[in-house]
Amino acid sequence: MTRPRILSLADLKPLDMAWRLENDYEVLRDIEAATNAEAVVTAGNLGLSAAQMARLPALRLIAVNGVGVDAVDLAEAARRGIAVTTTPDVLSPAVAEMALALALAAGRQIAVADRFVRAGRWAAGGKLGLSPSVLERRAGILGYGRIGRRLAQMLRDLGMDVSYTSRRERSDAPDRFCADALALAEHCDLLFVTAAGGAETRHLVSADVLAALGPQGIVVNVARGPVVDAAALADALASGAIAGAGLDVFDDEPNVPQALLDAPNCVLTPHLASATVEARRAMAQLVLDNLAAHFAGRPLPTPHRG
Repeated sequence: MTRPRILSLADLKPLDMAWRLENDYEVLRDIEAATNAEAVVTAGNLGLSAAQMARLPALRLIAVNGVGVDAVDLAEAARRGIAVTTTPDVLSPAVAEMALALALAAGRQIAVADRFVRAGRWAAGGKLGLSPSVLERRAGILGYGRIGRRLAQMLRDLGMDVSYTSRRERSDAPDRFCADALALAEHCDLLFVTAAGGAETRHLVSADVLAALGPQGIVVNVARGPVVDAAALADALASGAIAGAGLDVFDDEPNVPQALLDAPNCVLTPHLASATVEARRAMAQLVLDNLAAHFAGRPLPTPHRG
């Protein structure tokens, strides 16, 4: 029996999930050899452009291993009747966990303290200054989707006061609604960025928002790099306009601006918020489920709804 041909631009993890993909499909890695491929597996940061779609005349499904679709040309996919699927919900706990970890690392000087010990400064009699409690801060969540709401629940369970902003107020939300990013920053000192990427949210965290956050403020970004104005953030960190930042995402990955690399009060991780075994396995399973449903002519389990 001939296996369906798909183009894979992103690897599924753990390894046994990649083996399942290879077992069920004829997997191609070169777009030039994939002109008759009916489906593409990609990642949120890779997406699929209109130019790439044009080289795939048989394409009917774009299966994104992740929740971000800002790198997918959704307008072109819609024009051609190409379905787009994502892997929602299953990565929310892991990303929320990483957001909290970055907040603790930045707020409690964990990365600074690690470097302090390794450099021998503690053994030499040095001492680090006190830091304010992270859990005593007021939390603000910029983007109240699945990840933002999961994070909010986690923070409430830890006793934190939580506010949020999103495109619209949710009547069922237990947290305080703020009209926009500036109002949210004025009401919190720990700003979590979980908003979707794209033109609408580019540089939503601007110099004005950072100034409103204040000198005790911390920014944590586990969404998309461009949501935060990197130059304004670097200036705010250097000047003391805010206290610190924790960043898992950047504008031009894997390249990180030197000003952020040089900032001692900025904790950096290489886009691994969803990189737990449990989350990646569940994500890969949803990719496989969407592929199987497509080729069997069944409804897609998790279609993207713009």
